[in-house]
Amino acid sequence: MSRHPSYYVPASSPWPILGASVCTLLAIAIVQFLHGVWWAPWLLTLASVMVLLWMALWFSDVIGESLHGLNSPQMGRSYRLGMLWFIISEVWLFLALFGVLFYARLVSVPSLAGDGIFSSATRDILYPHFQSHWPLLINPNNAAFPGPKEGVGPWGLPLYNTVILISSAFFLTRAQRSLYDGKHGRACFWTIVTALLGGVFLYFQALEYAHAITDQGVSLESGIYASTFYILTGFHGIHVAIGSVFLLVIAARLGLGHFHAKAHFAFQAAAWYWNFVDVVWWALFLFVYCL
Repeated sequence: MSRHPSYYVPASSPWPILGASVCTLLAIAIVQFLHGVWWAPWLLTLASVMVLLWMALWFSDVIGESLHGLNSPQMGRSYRLGMLWFIISEVWLFLALFGVLFYARLVSVPSLAGDGIFSSATRDILYPHFQSHWPLLINPNNAAFPGPKEGVGPWGLPLYNTVILISSAFFLTRAQRSLYDGKHGRACFWTIVTALLGGVFLYFQALEYAHAITDQGVSLESGIYASTFYILTGFHGIHVAIGSVFLLVIAARLGLGHFHAKAHFAFQAAAWYWNFVDVVWWALFLFVYCL
């Protein structure tokens, strides 16, 4: 400490290894739930509670370090770089998922239908009556894997959710400006409004899923269209849920007076994350719903 007074080395923490353990448990629970194992819902509930508890305890430690003045300028730069690299990793995650969508639409499905130089043999031998189209409503082996009745269109609930996320970005900007002006009450209010809009988004998405499964036949068993639809929109929904919780925590800290105009990185991190979620939805709305 005497040689590097501007750098704070945190004490040893049990939270990283515990976090890896509970996240692994959560992944196992999700896989078992998708396979219909009878005890999976109980394990999924337990793992979810453990993840939330782990996050709350770790966040409380980090908040305590900040309030006790243990974060040096070097730590501030480390936090910013950490959040930046985290968002970059999230960008690559969604790029990979969009890559799955584009590969299915532009390569796999056309190849099975005989498009391309070397694909006619695939069509003639395997699926002579299969035709390429998107959304894929008639699968190559439609008797074994019946396709959905229709695709999920962009109008209605998806459009409402687009308006909701656009509005939420506006309200979050209002909150940030209020914080810069020293109006913590207004900043807290607009942050809560943004988080509540995230909750409304998730509610509409649940309604959309229910309609898609029961009325349109878009289930995980109905082929590649449904699989890419749910993995892209589902991962985005998870990010909206995480961002909403993030914003509620920030709103509580605003109410407690933890931030001011020149020291509010946690608020900035939440804003970065929410704006990233907003941009991803634009890409989803265009490529999953419209095209």
